[in-house]
Amino acid sequence: SVPIAKQLASIKALRKGSDLEKAFATAALVYNNYADQESKLSKAETKSLLQSQFGNFIQGQENKPKYQEIISSLDEESESKINFEDFMILLVSLTLMSDLLQEIKNVKTTK
Repeated sequence: SVPIAKQLASIKALRKGSDLEKAFATAALVYNNYADQESKLSKAETKSLLQSQFGNFIQGQENKPKYQEIISSLDEESESKINFEDFMILLVSLTLMSDLLQEIKNVKTTK
C-alpha cells in the first residue's frame, strides 16, 4: 500500500491547500484505503480503524456515555456496513467529546 503522505502529494489541488483541507483529505484517504469495493466499511472495521488511527482522541473516553453509545452501536450488527458520511460523523462526534479537544483549545497560538 502507498503511504498516505505520498497519496496526498499526488493530489495536485492540495499542493497549495490549507492544513484543514489536507486533514480532511487524509481522513478520506484513510477511509478509502480500508473501504471495500462499494466504498463502505463494516462496523467492526470502522471500530478498529477509529481505535487504531484516532487513538489519541478516544483514549480515556471509555467511561463517557456518548462514547459508550457510539462504540456499542458499532458492536451491534458488526458486519453491517457504513458509508463515508457516517464515518465522518462518528469521527467528528468522537473529536467533540474528547478530552484532547480541550487540550487543543488551550494551545497558545502565535501570529
